[in-house]
Amino acid sequence: MTERLSGQSRGALIFDLDGTLVDTAPDLLAALNGVLAERRRAALPDSMVRHLVGDGAAALVRRGMAATGAEVAEADLAPLVERFIALYRKDIATRSRPFPGVVDTLATLSGRGYRFAVCTNKRHDLTLELLDALGLRSLFPVVIGGDSLPTRKPDPGMVIASLAALDATPAGAVMVGDSLNDVRAAQAAKVPVIAVAYGYAQVADLGADAVIEQFDHLPAALARLS
Repeated sequence: MTERLSGQSRGALIFDLDGTLVDTAPDLLAALNGVLAERRRAALPDSMVRHLVGDGAAALVRRGMAATGAEVAEADLAPLVERFIALYRKDIATRSRPFPGVVDTLATLSGRGYRFAVCTNKRHDLTLELLDALGLRSLFPVVIGGDSLPTRKPDPGMVIASLAALDATPAGAVMVGDSLNDVRAAQAAKVPVIAVAYGYAQVADLGADAVIEQFDHLPAALARLS
């Protein structure tokens, strides 16, 4: 986890990663299908894996196995997850790319004084590797992964830790994500939340404070929430 930052208490943005900042589904799917192939399971289509992402590698592997045959026993899950991690790490940014508008919009918001954190259920080391590979690491002084704390989203602990590291209050921050986990974690931490409609979940009925169709709509949504 990153050290606590000093500074003003307003203008903090806490972002989910997969499905919000970066379209990671192609590389996650390739790694998952690699594991499935080794277990002589059928490959999953892109349309399906996008709905399986969001709770970390173990959950993704478990769901992939369940979707292609018998569920995997908990005792057999760990080696499958480690194999998935090895395959994913090798091609972590082969096809993963920031969603349209992400890079330019973050640059604009940074220029306006906003401070950023990534708050994701992806493992911390993999999160850093992905951000580095995509040239995004320098934008995020705070990165909290799914193994950074004892709990993960939808528990609010990760959001609360992000606030502390950014020296921000709930009223001075906004969470941006694409899933029910993001909305519930933000709401439990008393942080306003904006959901992105282009991500990996249906967000219309999640109860977010705002929904945006494109990432470059974020500045206007923030203005409406202020």
